[in-house]
Amino acid sequence: MIIDLHIHTKPTSRCSDLDPVELIEEAKRIGLDGVCLTEHDKIWAPDAIHKLREEHNFLVLGGVEVTSMDGDILVFGLEKEIAGIVSVGELRKLVDGVEGVMIASHPFRGAFIEGKEFFIPGLTLSVEEACKKPFLKFMDTIESLNGQNSDLENEFTVKVCQKLNLQGTGGSDAHSHIEIGRSVTIFENRIENEKDLIKELKAGRFKAEVFRQ
Repeated sequence: MIIDLHIHTKPTSRCSDLDPVELIEEAKRIGLDGVCLTEHDKIWAPDAIHKLREEHNFLVLGGVEVTSMDGDILVFGLEKEIAGIVSVGELRKLVDGVEGVMIASHPFRGAFIEGKEFFIPGLTLSVEEACKKPFLKFMDTIESLNGQNSDLENEFTVKVCQKLNLQGTGGSDAHSHIEIGRSVTIFENRIENEKDLIKELKAGRFKAEVFRQ
């Protein structure tokens, strides 16, 4: 199954121009099997997610992009919103309490990373140094392909995943209809709800791919 794990819609995410119904229609048109609504620090009500799923006969899943002290974290399984900016350690406890999943979202976006045109000793982040970042030990995996990242940022993150022996997920981070499906996660088994999603993410039965240029 081809699922876009990282999408923002209006009006819940104020930075997005993407209407939820427009999202579903475009996702169907380009051949996705499902989408995840991962708003900034806001969680969709389960009944609203269920209504979208039933009315459009399409897999719509709920998640959230949590603002942490160490960057944005995609979380699946939380039912209650978190007030303020949380530490990754605190977040891990909350997510473990609901048997959920934490994914580091675009963790090296904007960083001065190895592979850029010039190198400054002591300032440029290498793959080996990135792998030692303390926040990563709290994650189930890393978003290795993000539709808003540069090719270099994605390539660097893929190398980090490989070094850490993590599968890595893909998501478009879409805020408009033309961005939907740029990067996706392809699952081996059928997913019908959030419980299935979490199970397959924990099992590592997936891979990240660029889907739409």
